[in-house]
Amino acid sequence: MTDSDELDLNALGDAELVAQMHDDLYDGLKEEVEDGVNILLARGWQPYRVLTEALVEGMRIVGIDFRDGILFVPEVLLSAGAMKGGMVILRPLLAETGAPSVGKMVIGTVKGDIHDIGKNLVSMMMEGAGFEVIDIGINNPVENFLAALEEHKPDILGMSALLTTTMPYMKTVIETLQEKGLRDDYFVLVGGAPLSEEFSRAIGADAYCRDAAVTVETAKELMHRKHNQPSEVGS
Repeated sequence: MTDSDELDLNALGDAELVAQMHDDLYDGLKEEVEDGVNILLARGWQPYRVLTEALVEGMRIVGIDFRDGILFVPEVLLSAGAMKGGMVILRPLLAETGAPSVGKMVIGTVKGDIHDIGKNLVSMMMEGAGFEVIDIGINNPVENFLAALEEHKPDILGMSALLTTTMPYMKTVIETLQEKGLRDDYFVLVGGAPLSEEFSRAIGADAYCRDAAVTVETAKELMHRKHNQPSEVGS
């Protein structure tokens, strides 16, 4: 039996319960995280508070240990799966209460590439950090990216590629955005094993993100910058 099996989550005070939820997220215990979310809601916590204090903070700890090589992809996928269980409960409640989102991201793997583990991990970690994420899947031609940008009006466009042969397609997408006068409307983040900082600069992306933890940090930094600059009033 694990510690969580022996624990009655209901018997814990709020602070202890939140700390236990951080541990359960770290260990990828989906049912326990879902129970914790429901208990906090039943105690009158606002959905946004549950999201930020229990889930986002728990995933922040996971992200740090992933970045530092203490946790690895399979463990982080388990943590992200547990977080998703909590998000299923919270998402409709957050929509009802109009809770603020950190930012919005459209993400997809580019045309010709069907790899999605890295992209899925980024999606889950971004959700875990409080972003709204629209994942358009794999093998996306430029039209799919444009349609998703038009429909969802995100702050960030994320593109993934795992093949050296599909990497150049990222440039095609960025050039199309430039041609249509849309490039400055979005932060463009790119990632995938064969990419580099140099490649990202060469194709005109805003940043290269070597893994999911770096993506979250970069996205937060970009959103912080966006919110702290004076908005330009168009004519």
